[in-house]
Amino acid sequence: MDNTLYVGLSRQMVLRREMDVIANNISNADTNGFKVENLMTKEVDGAPAFTQGGPRPVKFVGEDGVARDFSQGGLRRTDATFDVGIEGQGFFKVTTKNGDRFTRDGHFRTDANGVLTTQGGDAVADDGGGQITIDPNKSGPITISADGIVSQGTERVGKIGVYKFDSLSALEKTGDNLYQNASNQQPTAADASKIRQGMLEGSNVNPILQITRMIEVNRAYEQTTQMISAQSDLSRSSVSRLGKLNS
Repeated sequence: MDNTLYVGLSRQMVLRREMDVIANNISNADTNGFKVENLMTKEVDGAPAFTQGGPRPVKFVGEDGVARDFSQGGLRRTDATFDVGIEGQGFFKVTTKNGDRFTRDGHFRTDANGVLTTQGGDAVADDGGGQITIDPNKSGPITISADGIVSQGTERVGKIGVYKFDSLSALEKTGDNLYQNASNQQPTAADASKIRQGMLEGSNVNPILQITRMIEVNRAYEQTTQMISAQSDLSRSSVSRLGKLNS
């Protein structure tokens, strides 16, 4: 009977983790370029339970990582000069103190030196890996073409790089809406993708679906709790009866 309790507890632990993932999705429903996540589960072999019919396998519930849906979120117009959204595959590359990172969040700005950066201050990489600098002493509108070329007036000042991966499993979440390349896979230019100036990509989270899933997980947790409680009562009852028989 203890095995039943342990299996139930393993299920509860996974459900609590799944609830955390769902809550994180909902809280990021308005985050630029956020990608919805789903918890993957698997069966975990436990020590066999010995019964009158011989040993029987025991399967516990365990986590099997987080799956991320990289499908595109909707583009919304902001008309801000340095807001850019990617239409198609790919990621912007930014340079952080911990190395290169990738993001779909194109809510950019310029720092005190005119360098194009993220809101967190990380430099946006051009297609050659360098920085893109806007000269504050020069006049002329800042335009960003569909292929990422940044111009100040009639002068080209850089080209925003957009990179894709053959396998998105290479990307590992690091926080601040950034991903790192956690593999030996080398990103390549996403030439087919288009950059849209004055637009931002929203998250691909569907809040209604996430709230529905949250309700389902909460019900599953309550049912598992009831099962554990019933099994615990049965165990106490059995011990009590055995005590009476031996007295």
